[in-house]
Order: sequence, then C-alpha cells, then structure tokens
Amino acid sequence: MRKLSASGSERVSEDKSVADEFALFAARLAEIKSVDLHQYKRTQMERRLTSLRDKRGFSSWLRYLEAAVATPELMDELLDRMTINVSAFFRNPLRWDTLRYLVLPQLQAQAPLRVWSAACSTGQEPYSLAILLAESGALRQSTLLATDVDERALQIAQKGAYLHTEVAMLPAQMQKTYFVPDGDHSQVVLALREHVQFLRHDLCQEPFFTTFDLILCRNMMIYLTDFAKERLYRKFCQSLRVGGILFVGSTEQIIRPEKYGFVQIYPFFYQRVE
Repeated sequence: MRKLSASGSERVSEDKSVADEFALFAARLAEIKSVDLHQYKRTQMERRLTSLRDKRGFSSWLRYLEAAVATPELMDELLDRMTINVSAFFRNPLRWDTLRYLVLPQLQAQAPLRVWSAACSTGQEPYSLAILLAESGALRQSTLLATDVDERALQIAQKGAYLHTEVAMLPAQMQKTYFVPDGDHSQVVLALREHVQFLRHDLCQEPFFTTFDLILCRNMMIYLTDFAKERLYRKFCQSLRVGGILFVGSTEQIIRPEKYGFVQIYPFFYQRVE
C-alpha cells in the first residue's frame, strides 16, 4: 500500500513541478500583460500571489491565469497584488527633513525644478513633496511628475482623497492649508493637485524620462532582484541632470554608488556626478 506522505524523491519532484509551473505562469503573464515578474525577488512575489490564488480557489497557476484572462476583475486583482502599495505622508520624517532643509535649498538655486516621484503608489509621496515646494514658494515654478505601474493606485492618487487618519499625523496648520474635509476623507486642495502630473509607467519595462533635478524612488527597490536594482540605478542616474539627486528609501542604501555615477551627499541621498 502506498503511504500517504510523499517520499523524499517524490517531494522534490512535486516541488520542482510547482516551481516550473510558476515560472511558466510568469512567462505567460509577461506575454499577455508585459509584466516581468523576474525583476522581483521570487520568494516574496510568489508568496504574495500564492495567497491570492488560493483565496480564489485555484491550486494550479496556469488555471488561475486562464481564469484571470477570461475575467477582467480577476486580472485587475492579480495585477494589483503584484504591486506594493504602501505609502504615507512624509514617510520616515527625518529623511524628509533632510530633503526640506538641505537638499531642496541647494536645488532651488537652479530653479525651476523638474521632479519625478517614481513608483508613487497612491500619491502621498508626491503630495508631500508638493507641500514642501509650496511652503518654500517653488511649487509654481516646478514640474512634478508622479508615476506608478498600478492604475488603481494612480486613480486614488489623482483623486487625492485620504482617510482623516492618514493626515492626522501632519501638523494642524498643514492640514488646514493643504486639505479640505470631505466626509470621512481629507481632500488635497486643488492648488496642489493641479501641479502633480500622474502617469502610468513601468520602471522595469519602459524607457525613463530625462533631465530631472530630483528623483524620489523610495521603498520599492527592496522588492527587486540585485540585477534589476543595478539596472534601475543606472537608468535613474541617466535621468538626472549632472548635479541632480536621487532620494531612496531608508532601507535602500546604495552600495558603491560610484558604480552607477553617484556620490552620496547625505544618508539615502545620491547626487549624479557624471
């Protein structure tokens, strides 16, 4: 009688089969939606998607993908789960103080500014930046681009309406100046929203924009493979003017920034030097 538990060789074969199916799933998804899962750390991405697949009642990656192709709601949900939509106003406040009091005054000496918030998620980051520019008197002369691959996140960002709890940590005067109460939400004032251009853009697949003074890409690199990170660092460098600055997340220190054409000027701030 065959035992219910798999032998060592059977288990290895089964694990390899599941792994191969995920690889095939990733390859087919790339063909269908031009989304390259290989740019992301596999263990993290597979864990995120497995929980969603199982929740929808599928045990096979290919059957799940087939259902997603046939059902737009499933595909939207799948693509949404792939992106990491975690954001907050002035996330890591000490780093924003560095931006406000040290970096922006240096850059504003060469105003007008061109700024890009890459992987902007639901918009808190570009609006935080817009607030700093407004308070320094530089917003009207600045161009502020915000991009993300997730269209649902961009819809939230463009609307600019956030739960009161999301803005409660901001200083009272800042809340009063830059937000308008709207039911359960606080709406970013039009004077800020009209200065932020939101666009869908895939950092891992599409050409980059150019000649920026400042680029923010924070808390996204940690999910990428080393190869993908190195590729993006080089592309970000080329997207900055010489002297322009890249602002990364507080867990994303760039090792040997000179490899990519940068020099570190403050913790998590890197300046293009060539």
